[in-house]
Amino acid sequence: DFCGDKDSGGSFSIITENVPCGTTGVTCSKAIKMFLGKTELKLENKDYKEIQRDVGDDVRYWNRTVGLYLVIEASNGVMLIWDKKTTVFIKLTPDYKGKLCGLCGNFDDKSNNDFTTRSGLQETSALTFGNSWKQSSMCPDVTEEIKPCDVKPHRRSWAEKECSIIRSEVFKICHSKVDPLPFYEACVHDSCSCDSGGDCECFCSAVAAYAQECTKAEACVFWRTPDICPIFCDYYN
Repeated sequence: DFCGDKDSGGSFSIITENVPCGTTGVTCSKAIKMFLGKTELKLENKDYKEIQRDVGDDVRYWNRTVGLYLVIEASNGVMLIWDKKTTVFIKLTPDYKGKLCGLCGNFDDKSNNDFTTRSGLQETSALTFGNSWKQSSMCPDVTEEIKPCDVKPHRRSWAEKECSIIRSEVFKICHSKVDPLPFYEACVHDSCSCDSGGDCECFCSAVAAYAQECTKAEACVFWRTPDICPIFCDYYN
């Protein structure tokens, strides 16, 4: 919430540090930095460490483990839920509605203005929007969107077959409530990306993202099986 005229007076920020995943150049969030007043929490390698800084207010926080997830809950109304791998959920109290900025949008429940750059301009290009929020000027701008299924065409048929679960009878009760197509396309993209050891991780995270939206729309789907992503301890289930 360090936005606009509150640029120096916010109470929290959350930053992902990206590490390449696979050989296609696509990145997965592998480390997260959470700033709460004077406290910096760095989440990586399935754990977190606390660093005290000289600036900011005192913000209390609690941590707990729920199933596979590490949950950090702070006194300022911010909650971060991390699966200790590639998935991060950020939950906030309604006081923050419309007051945020960054890659997740401004939290006003409207998606058409989420591509707002660091300088406050509304952008249509995802690349320009993303480049504006990089933390370090030493990082070069991304100039073209990587299409991992084109880079690794042998992965496409496997990804399309696996991700078809999103459009199948398994999720039928959710299809009328949450459009499956963008989640299917994201699943294929991610499943093509992770081509060196993390293939199941990326596929399962992508399907779980759709399942989470279904749960929020009151269409709870039990999609995991002993053969498909056999972890039954989803935070949202």
